[in-house]
Amino acid sequence: MPDLTLAAFVVIGLVLVAEFVNGWTDAPNAIATAISTRVLTPRQAVVIAVVMNILGAMSGTAVAVTIGKGIVLPEAIDLTTVAAAMTGIIIWSTMAYRYGLPTSESHALVAGLAGAGLATAGPSVLLWAGWQKVLIGLLFSTFLGFGLALVLTTVLLRVFARARLGPTRTLFARLSLLSTAFLAFSHGSNDGQKFMGILALTMVMTGVFDEFHIPFWIILLAASTMGLGTAFGGWRIIRTIGIRLTKLETVHGFAAQTSAGIAIQLASHFGIPLSTTHTANTAVMGVGASKRFSAVRWGVSRQIVGAWILTFPVCGAIAWVMAKLLGLVF
Repeated sequence: MPDLTLAAFVVIGLVLVAEFVNGWTDAPNAIATAISTRVLTPRQAVVIAVVMNILGAMSGTAVAVTIGKGIVLPEAIDLTTVAAAMTGIIIWSTMAYRYGLPTSESHALVAGLAGAGLATAGPSVLLWAGWQKVLIGLLFSTFLGFGLALVLTTVLLRVFARARLGPTRTLFARLSLLSTAFLAFSHGSNDGQKFMGILALTMVMTGVFDEFHIPFWIILLAASTMGLGTAFGGWRIIRTIGIRLTKLETVHGFAAQTSAGIAIQLASHFGIPLSTTHTANTAVMGVGASKRFSAVRWGVSRQIVGAWILTFPVCGAIAWVMAKLLGLVF
């Protein structure tokens, strides 16, 4: 097996830092509603998120293959491209966290790869097959999360319309334990896999792997790194989603988490990289809209959507600039 160069170690380190940031800024989406509805304490929620994110990340590799082989042409890029893309993710996600805005590491990743790839290899580096899945993921995260949550909440509220409030809250508080674990697992099954694909791609570039594949040690390394990031918690993001976006009861938290988890699991099954941030957020919006349209604080929603829209051009631009600078240096 070839020896890893210093450049290879630096790039692997950047990938792991980006995965850590993913767990730090993105995974809180899975536990925000459980904390805001007081179903779980922050400490309990983080423990569940860490364990289930790791298990979810170890549940498959379909999304990892899409990211590692389907977004940019592997043969046309190098370690500079990967380093620039990871730098873009780290800078943008940290900036957004500073203001408590939930961003999409998924979109940051594909935008970073695209920007860095364009800088190093030109437009031919982009692969349409993978980008089709990214676009499908946008539909999943935007409309499926919102729609499922709206329908599920409406059905649950009608079924339990005449039930006593106390027992109903207790029932959905218990069910929310399961939905929290389910959403955290789903997050790991999609977001956790993305950086596995980048690590495997890096191994191919350095000659460690003869062909693209994802061994267990990469799965374990990426999953553990994301879990470590989750353990640090993203309390500003939890406050934005669970408190500022709309007022939630236990039934709403259960509906939002279950709906988001179903949408993410469907995407993971088909190897579609989607934004778990978008899915969780639109599910909360769908829950709020089921009560009345004005129940959602649309001013906060506009801030969140603005951050989503900016992710593609900002991360792409940062990665493009970094790739050019690194190309001049190395």
